[in-house]
Amino acid sequence: MEVLKIATAGSVDDGKSTLIGRLLYDTKSLTTDKIEAIEKSSKQKGYDYLDFSLATDGLVAEREQGITIDVAHIYFSTAKKSYIIADTPGHVEYTRNMVTGASTSQVSIILIDARKGVIEQTYRHFFINNLLRVKEVIVAVNKMDLVDYSEEVYNKIKADFQALNAKSTFKEQTVSYIPLSAINGGNVVDKSENMPWYTGQTVLEHLEALEPKDVYEKGQARFPVQTVIRPKTEEYHDFRGYAGKLYGDNIKVGDAVTVLPSLTESKVTNIHFFDKQFDEATAGSSITIELENDINVTRGDMIVKSNELPRIEKDINTTICWMDSKKLVPGTKYFIQHNTNRVLAKIESVKNVIATDYSGATPATQLAINEIGEVNIKLSKALYFDAYHDNKSNGAFILIDAATNTTAGVGFIN
Repeated sequence: MEVLKIATAGSVDDGKSTLIGRLLYDTKSLTTDKIEAIEKSSKQKGYDYLDFSLATDGLVAEREQGITIDVAHIYFSTAKKSYIIADTPGHVEYTRNMVTGASTSQVSIILIDARKGVIEQTYRHFFINNLLRVKEVIVAVNKMDLVDYSEEVYNKIKADFQALNAKSTFKEQTVSYIPLSAINGGNVVDKSENMPWYTGQTVLEHLEALEPKDVYEKGQARFPVQTVIRPKTEEYHDFRGYAGKLYGDNIKVGDAVTVLPSLTESKVTNIHFFDKQFDEATAGSSITIELENDINVTRGDMIVKSNELPRIEKDINTTICWMDSKKLVPGTKYFIQHNTNRVLAKIESVKNVIATDYSGATPATQLAINEIGEVNIKLSKALYFDAYHDNKSNGAFILIDAATNTTAGVGFIN
């Protein structure tokens, strides 16, 4: 079954967790004991409605304050698809959490409070989705029940967001608009009788209708080798396979390939998926590849089609979202984890801090936590990479603090 990964974004109290809880409730994805707990808690708090945010807010602090702090991953399925939702925090101090949650998502739902409209934080949420090249964005105008289900209010918010969308440089992105009331379920799973003027799809109908071609970016085939398979059993005495996950595009038996960084050329002879063999593997498949000749291939190497070589360089220009309380400054050293390859890196220069409200970049010499900026990095050995806008999987990396082993930043190669 197809799996669709979704990230939510919105300001504090815009109703992200309530929307997800309503989705789970109306698709009958909540267990009986969870529903009973929600009913009991809502009654204790004196609510005359079910507080669906309790279905997703797991931290005590989240429940007490009524806000999302950490990234929660929620799983549910319908007859058509399986879904993984990253419920991300919206406040500026949790920008790094939002980047983390949205980094693997194909769809983003940006919530807007109908009473407040497009605000500063909406700009940042949309900017991050542009930065991460999320192809499908749903603008959910929530709490329509608090503005008397006004079509005029909805149209004003839609026009304001369209003006924001005009600032985007990611023209392949599709933006859809849905007015809804998460608290009572209007236009979430079922159509709202209170908004007859809206004739479009509900949130779930929109998600169900999305095709893989709508949300997945095509790129060139990239196969980072995770491990070498050598069973050395009687049945597979001379077997040598290279296991990993295929990104970007399909690869098939007979393809001429090049192994990086050695630039050794070979040909694909067999493709294994567990105990089965296939003539072709699709992007996103975890497979084992056999090559025509026994050559030196190890973890961290990459197999690509011979006519689709990536860039191979030791100096890279990047955009980085900084996640560490210790500031990013020139001269410091980190490890870059790029796919299965780990390389020592030195920060050459911090060029600027990029404003997430589309107002441009400000010259800078350092990055503080939750800031996004342009950074030049020098590597101890060459990486084989693509620009992030050409191949997301092969253009992204994380920076690891060598002393603490923490993930200090996430980067996108320009």
